[in-house]
Amino acid sequence: RDIKYIPLRASTQCWSRNCLDGRTTMMSTIKACTGLVVLMGAMTMSQGFYLPGVSPQSFGEGDPVKLKVNKMTSVHTLMPVDYYRLPFCQPKGGPKLDSENLGEFLAGDRIENSPYRLKMKTDMFCEQLCVSNLGRSEAQGVSPNKMVRAIRRNYHNNWIVDNLSAASKAEDDDTITTRYWQGFPVGFVASDTKKAYIHNHINIEIMYHAVETQTEKFRIVRFTVEPFSVKHDITEIKKETDDDDTSDEEQVIVATIKNPIESCDPSNEEKVHTDYDMITYKNREPQLASGQVLFTYDVKWTENKELHWASRWDIYLSMDDAIPAKVHWLSIANSLVIVFVLSSMIAAILVRNLRRDFHRYNRIASDEEKAEDLEEFGWKLVHADVFRPPSFSPLLLSVCCGTGAQLFCMGFLTILFSMMGFLSPANRGALIMALLLLYVTMGSVAGYVTSRLYKALKGKAYQKATTLTAVGFPGICFGLFFIMNILALTQGSSDAVPFTTMVVLLVLWFGISTPLVFFGAYIGYKKESVEFPTSTSSIPRQIPDQPWFMGIPFTLFVGGILPFGACFVELYFILSSVWTSQYYYVFGFLFMVAGILVVTCAEITVLFVYFQLCGENYHWWWRAFATGGSTAIYVFLYSFVYFKQLHASNFATYVLYFGYMGLASLALFLTTGCIGVYCALWFNKTIFGSIKID
Repeated sequence: RDIKYIPLRASTQCWSRNCLDGRTTMMSTIKACTGLVVLMGAMTMSQGFYLPGVSPQSFGEGDPVKLKVNKMTSVHTLMPVDYYRLPFCQPKGGPKLDSENLGEFLAGDRIENSPYRLKMKTDMFCEQLCVSNLGRSEAQGVSPNKMVRAIRRNYHNNWIVDNLSAASKAEDDDTITTRYWQGFPVGFVASDTKKAYIHNHINIEIMYHAVETQTEKFRIVRFTVEPFSVKHDITEIKKETDDDDTSDEEQVIVATIKNPIESCDPSNEEKVHTDYDMITYKNREPQLASGQVLFTYDVKWTENKELHWASRWDIYLSMDDAIPAKVHWLSIANSLVIVFVLSSMIAAILVRNLRRDFHRYNRIASDEEKAEDLEEFGWKLVHADVFRPPSFSPLLLSVCCGTGAQLFCMGFLTILFSMMGFLSPANRGALIMALLLLYVTMGSVAGYVTSRLYKALKGKAYQKATTLTAVGFPGICFGLFFIMNILALTQGSSDAVPFTTMVVLLVLWFGISTPLVFFGAYIGYKKESVEFPTSTSSIPRQIPDQPWFMGIPFTLFVGGILPFGACFVELYFILSSVWTSQYYYVFGFLFMVAGILVVTCAEITVLFVYFQLCGENYHWWWRAFATGGSTAIYVFLYSFVYFKQLHASNFATYVLYFGYMGLASLALFLTTGCIGVYCALWFNKTIFGSIKID
């Protein structure tokens, strides 16, 4: 948690050195693995730093503390809903939306004020909030009310105090469990009656820490919510009037409770906080999610001298050690084993064969060998065709590689900044903002890579290639986002962004990204074309029949399974963060896994391209792209496996989940495909530039 991670530049360079020397490559592999292990050990002992993104706020005793409410979320529907869409108590003057950044809007966050009154170091006991009519009772053949539907869909509230998300405490006869993600449930469905009950009483527990540099100032370091369902028998409801001006020091009484629990009994001289024993005392019943319901809450302040403000997010980011760090270490060890096996395979097969081929191709042939025309066989036979432009759409290949390079730069910089602590979860929406802005600013990279590759492939439609790069993948993203936005509107979800946000996205696309793509393409086209070590003949060489294991299905199967095996553990945690509102902050592990993914994609692509050239098949451009990108196929297939644990039954949920997972898989396919093409191109230029061509 909060570890200062170190980029692995030095260790990754050794994979590309001395690639033609078997012994040196093996030693480089061993050194790289050893250095990586030592580096990871040093990372665990290093002292981290915390960049929360917001300055600390100090409160004096009795100062008001705002409690804000965010969207309600559910792992069953994946459709967040605005808090006040349900008949909860509203603040005077109605709810007001907080100022939000673009990332928060895109994430579906809707942070609003609430009627809950909190004061620093001031305990409150069974404070009455309001009486709300939740709607008709549950009955067979009758459509349930909004609150019942939300409870049955397992919606959770997400509250915020001093920019700190609420942890949820659950208590039963034997255990007390605190969870630091997903908020707290709106209610529950009883296992015996099968009816929905609402949590209408909330215990708000806040820990604070005294500011060492200021006197009589305090900072909030922990925010926990314990929900209860209490059936308050109401006998009299006070009517609200416009001239009702209750002092902040007075307790608000909105109803008279018949047979109250101990904490809500005004006749008790000694005030006590609500606890689990009171709720279950003498067969007290929970509150059904229907009819007139009184909402109450307690506030309990506790000083924590050990927990400082700078460390208050630690338990959230580690999710209270719900996922041990050992799991990530085992994932890294698994990935390193795959890299070692793959590198050993290349050292034993590829490098050994290449050394033998170089020796045979570069030696001077005898007159007898020349007469029998035996001096050439193997991959040297395709030297006049190996750099021939692909027969299918060189323009599309260039556009895909340019977009992949743009996505690679975006992902690399985002993980790097996150690893350094700049994208803190305390700054909501920062990660989405970083992804969006980095993608837009990396448009020049997409234009440059597209133009350089397209020019090397003898393409002439420069403007068409540049335009497709500028509008191709962004157009797919915007089109899908527009469809999902319409779907969210039909479902009444807070995922639906306003029209002004759509306009902002269009401005970023056409006002910044597109000009940068054309600028990068202009620089790329102005440069000299990439020179290949061999010339291309005018007549293509005939390709012999290929064995079954060099077909596209087999190469896609093998080419994707090894890189996927190196990263699927971290993929599970990332999907949990995206779809189940869990925190993911181990970006140091993610940085290493991403590096291992790049290495494995590069190595497996080079290996298959070599086998393909040995079979005298020079159509390697698209094959290299597909082999490198085949990892994305496994990621998309794995999304079906992960979807089972969400227990979703709504059609809109299927469209939302698989739509965005398909888009993410497409982005990964373009990224790893670009890596495969450029590694294969470097490999071919290296080996064909190392032999003599008659």
